[in-house]
Amino acid sequence: MEVGTWTSTLVYENKDGYSTDAISRYGDWVALGKSITTSENQLFLYDLKTKQLKEISDPAQPGNYGTSGFSADGKTFFYTTDVGKEFAYLVQYDLASGERKTAFETNWDVMYAYQSENGKYQVIGINEDGKNKLIIRDAQGKEVAFPAIPDGDVAAVNISPSEKMMRLSVGTSKSPNDLYVYTFETKELKRLTNNASPEINPEDLATASVVRYKSFDGLDIPAIYYKPLNASATNKVPALVWVHGGPGGQSRVGYSSFIQYLVNHGYAVLMVNNRGSSGYGKSFYKMDDQNHGEKDLQDCVYGKKHLQSLDYIDKDRIGIIGGSYGGYMTMAAMTFTPDEFKTGVNIFGVTNWLRTLNSIPPYWESFRKALYAEMGDPTTADSVRLHRISPLFHAKNVKNPIMVLQGANDPRVLQIESDEIVEAVKKNNVPVEYLVFPDEGHGFVKKENEMKGYSGVLSFLDKYLKAPAPVKQ
Repeated sequence: MEVGTWTSTLVYENKDGYSTDAISRYGDWVALGKSITTSENQLFLYDLKTKQLKEISDPAQPGNYGTSGFSADGKTFFYTTDVGKEFAYLVQYDLASGERKTAFETNWDVMYAYQSENGKYQVIGINEDGKNKLIIRDAQGKEVAFPAIPDGDVAAVNISPSEKMMRLSVGTSKSPNDLYVYTFETKELKRLTNNASPEINPEDLATASVVRYKSFDGLDIPAIYYKPLNASATNKVPALVWVHGGPGGQSRVGYSSFIQYLVNHGYAVLMVNNRGSSGYGKSFYKMDDQNHGEKDLQDCVYGKKHLQSLDYIDKDRIGIIGGSYGGYMTMAAMTFTPDEFKTGVNIFGVTNWLRTLNSIPPYWESFRKALYAEMGDPTTADSVRLHRISPLFHAKNVKNPIMVLQGANDPRVLQIESDEIVEAVKKNNVPVEYLVFPDEGHGFVKKENEMKGYSGVLSFLDKYLKAPAPVKQ
């Protein structure tokens, strides 16, 4: 729409399910993406002048591609890809000649990159061992120093249109993100916000650390670990294995009010990045494809064994907890390895893969294809394995207390899945607590529901995991 005349003109009609990832500064090009699977997508450039569509991804070498925008002068397109390499790297593509060259790479995934308004600076974000690392370069590719904030993790930056100032988003595992402003010329740093609750002393919270442990086959499993401040060999504490969402998610260093809430109430928390997690190379990412509930579950069991090796952990009081895919892993642990964990907390988790994979709506077509590639197609012989790894069909194995949280409007994990697993486990005469939120979907949106849910989880854990086992007569 031209400003002034306010008349709409159709420039491109999307009939192929592409996402519009970026538009060049002068309106000459549009970057379009198309998902294939969770580890493969396509990238295209559409020339708005010639009306020609060109694929930038290589059909002969499938991989992940991500748009990182156009240069300020309109001559270069930037994208990330992992094609031919273990980690994602940044590529610059000359729009006139089609020449490509690697603009930046390291031994971790490049998450994103973008240029400031007139191209004076380029910001590159790296996922370094579960934590953000930011690099700022000038137009000549020289790294620009910016302020180190004590005990601060710079999560994101935004450079002003004048390119004289920079806004920083800074947080830690002990405090939520705050905003700062930095002036390049004077090197002055000014804090704008203080989002931490004044009622909470940061010194009472736990600092996250990155740890690694060996799984059953010798594979190194990375994890984010929180140790309660009062834990010691003479004051042993219970512990939780936390499993992230996905499949293919990643637990990362950063502020989590729920994790700090649990740790502050005396629970050590090991956030495992089991095989299949993102951020550790594409080989690690693909290790659990069509193997869920098996080797990835053993990574969680060996996370428990790692916790048991610590002299301040009560070896007999270790539970498992997770949301979405992590909720599935929780129920898989409670059904397939029923003697390993004393409690399980399933937050919006899948329990019947056959139903979940068959109920994906048509407007999630690319998501469906991605899940079928990773989990299996329920309309084929894969259904046999999907039945085998679905906790619902093995609920009779559950021996220890479970808690289930479910959103009534969840489009991904239908409420009937949680209804059925709860009823099935109750038949075992096992303690079951069930919270349904009538006004939530796949995760919490409303703060009051989140508070009710998480305080309910704590009460459940205090009752069934922290409390000492009754003395046998």
